[in-house]
Amino acid sequence: MIRKNWKYLKYIVIPGAILAGFGLLYQLTDFLAVGVLADWFDRMFMYENSYQDMDGTTCIVRNISWPVLKSFLFSAGVILILILSWTAIVISDIKASRNRRKHSQIVAEYLHRFILDGEPQPLELPQEEAAVFSKIAEIRLELSKKEMQLREESARKDDLVTYLAHDLKTPLTSVIGYLSFLQDEPDLPAAQRAHYTAVACKKAERLEDLTNELLEITRFNLSHIELKTEEVNLSRMLEQIASEFEPMLTEKQLSLKTDIAPDISYTCDVDKIERVIDNLIRNAINYSYPDSEIGITLTQTGETVRMQFRNRGRTIPKEVLERIFEQFYRMDSSRNSRTGGSGLGLAIAKQLVEAHGGSIAAESEHETIRFAVTLPVRKS
Repeated sequence: MIRKNWKYLKYIVIPGAILAGFGLLYQLTDFLAVGVLADWFDRMFMYENSYQDMDGTTCIVRNISWPVLKSFLFSAGVILILILSWTAIVISDIKASRNRRKHSQIVAEYLHRFILDGEPQPLELPQEEAAVFSKIAEIRLELSKKEMQLREESARKDDLVTYLAHDLKTPLTSVIGYLSFLQDEPDLPAAQRAHYTAVACKKAERLEDLTNELLEITRFNLSHIELKTEEVNLSRMLEQIASEFEPMLTEKQLSLKTDIAPDISYTCDVDKIERVIDNLIRNAINYSYPDSEIGITLTQTGETVRMQFRNRGRTIPKEVLERIFEQFYRMDSSRNSRTGGSGLGLAIAKQLVEAHGGSIAAESEHETIRFAVTLPVRKS
């Protein structure tokens, strides 16, 4: 009961105790000072009043000067209130500082366990700290995703290096075998010698392709792309690059159909856009059905240039389309196949297109695959 009513009683008890203590302190001080305080009080607040009684005797009466006493008490009260206020503020600041230090230590311990040890977010934290923990949780989740993505890319890269290094042995063995046979058998018929030479040359070309893929993997770093722009006739450039693939198209029994708008001028880094076009045409050739057609279009609408590369091939599943531009990701699960590349061509194309402020997209349905490159027209 007393504890329940204390929050009201303390406003009476505490001031009363202070006044009582002040009175006792005054009496004790006056006793120790041998009446000095009493003399001072008498001089400051007392005055004499004389009068004569009925028998003519002069009487002197000492009274308290209430105006002087009230003025003193008011001034003393103001000073006391100021002192108490300053004292309360100092004590409050010290207490708040201690609480902040203690709270900071608790939060620091929580953060340490939350970030490094992966403990769940504590429930008893205030809203401000809870918001901080939530933000840290988002960052930690994002870092975890990126770390997992890097591990996956590293694993894919390691697998590709292993398979490509293994694939190097096959054409190299063939080249050495056929050349050794030609060296050991100088009397071979001309037709058979030409056949062996052609096979050795073809295997050597395959060996060169695999070596280039290994070099592409080791030097792939497009995090800082610097563009050296110049104006170029994009229509002619696209036609020229496409014509350079005629031997490969003939070998794969493919045909090429182009619908290229004439004289489209475009300001870009020519080497990098050439690489984008080369990668996309090569990708279309590698993943086309035999005896099918590859289509290339180039159009300009307003301030936008659009290139489209179409081929007939196995429909790409939706889950593969979502990852097709990732580094070292291969559409072809058979890593030993001749069509299987390093998985960097589309990733490189995407980064180079985005470096020009454009975008690249892929879609596939009904055994038709399309890659569309959209580029904003740059002012030279």
